[in-house]
Amino acid sequence: MRKVISFMHVSLDGFVAGPNGEMDWIIMDDEIFKDAIDLASTIDTALYGRTTYQMMEAYWPTVLSNPLSNELELHHARWVENVHKIVFSKTLKKAEWNNTRLIKENIVEKVPLLKQQDGKSMMIFGSPTLTHSFMQMNLIDEYRINVNPVVLGKGVPLFKNIDHMIDLKLLKTKKFNSGVVGFYYKQKNNNNK
Repeated sequence: MRKVISFMHVSLDGFVAGPNGEMDWIIMDDEIFKDAIDLASTIDTALYGRTTYQMMEAYWPTVLSNPLSNELELHHARWVENVHKIVFSKTLKKAEWNNTRLIKENIVEKVPLLKQQDGKSMMIFGSPTLTHSFMQMNLIDEYRINVNPVVLGKGVPLFKNIDHMIDLKLLKTKKFNSGVVGFYYKQKNNNNK
């Protein structure tokens, strides 16, 4: 059965964005970018909330035609252009980016059906509101969390409105030269697997 993986950059004090959505504190050097590309090779479906989807749709297609794009950016831009994408939104009218499907309702019923289909894992890229919803519905199987060496003090938390314990098993840690530490957890006893 396919897995849903949440991939998130977080501050040491647990925030995924600053109070106004700032993400300029996230370290994304070549080493971390290569690690993300390796992770993406295990994924065949990208999952997004509306805001992240619109940011990605506005940015990544431009990388392909930008002569200043480096090889890592071009590699990821080609991948994200062609990968299956699902955007979860009640307000988005349509999703026109290549290989994109829009799901507007019944997430708790539709995601387990997606997990039963053949294929590689599915990953939530950023999308804190979608991640919060998936956590509340117990739909996330693995967490890939890159902890950045910064304390924001306030902002958008990674964990929000969780009313049940999420029991995790540490699968792997990875220390990057920049001081970022990656934690890879699997959810124990997930009934949606």
